[in-house]
Amino acid sequence: MQQVELDEDRNLRTAADRVFEALQDAIVRGDLKPGARVGETDLALRFGTSRGPLREALRRLESRHLVERTPHVGIRIASLEQHALIELYFLREALEGMAARLAATHMTDSEIEGIKALLAAHEKDEALKADTAYFQREGDLDFHYRIIHGSHNGALIELLVGELYHRIRMYRYQFSAYANRPQRAFREHQRIVEALEARDGDLAEMLMRRHISSARQNIENHLKESP
Repeated sequence: MQQVELDEDRNLRTAADRVFEALQDAIVRGDLKPGARVGETDLALRFGTSRGPLREALRRLESRHLVERTPHVGIRIASLEQHALIELYFLREALEGMAARLAATHMTDSEIEGIKALLAAHEKDEALKADTAYFQREGDLDFHYRIIHGSHNGALIELLVGELYHRIRMYRYQFSAYANRPQRAFREHQRIVEALEARDGDLAEMLMRRHISSARQNIENHLKESP
């Protein structure tokens, strides 16, 4: 009996993992729009799952601040007000610039080789080649995540890879899919890695700040054009 219960629990976790990854990708890619209200029944049908795995996946997404639950209202895809999003980009510019400066000093040779290999893998992505999107998966598959951890500064890592990381990643992706931004962002990543490899902290910080400032200006331009 105990083994049966363990197998059932393992199957539930496996199903929840699958639904969680599918839902998170749909949110990050914008298939489920920021601020949209969604229902469990519709989500279960859309992702081909039952209520148990779906609710577990939604709990995990809520912990990452990608969905919000309101009593008697339901589930809503998380969103940021425009002014809050722009403020965060100014904060990112300063803090990730600092992270890049520290990474130039503290990243090991193997960490730098790892981030070069990551960009080589990104370069093969068909959407990036077509200059239509630059989708990076979370954690070690994310260029910015690698740089932040490469700073080897615990306080900075806690600030930048905390509760807002996943929400910012969502906006990073959705606003990158405009007007030649994917290829441009990728080339900016390459220049930053070259500065890291040269152990030039001043240059790494300047390039990172410029990279995030460019992304912020891209967002501001599109927000002005949007109704």
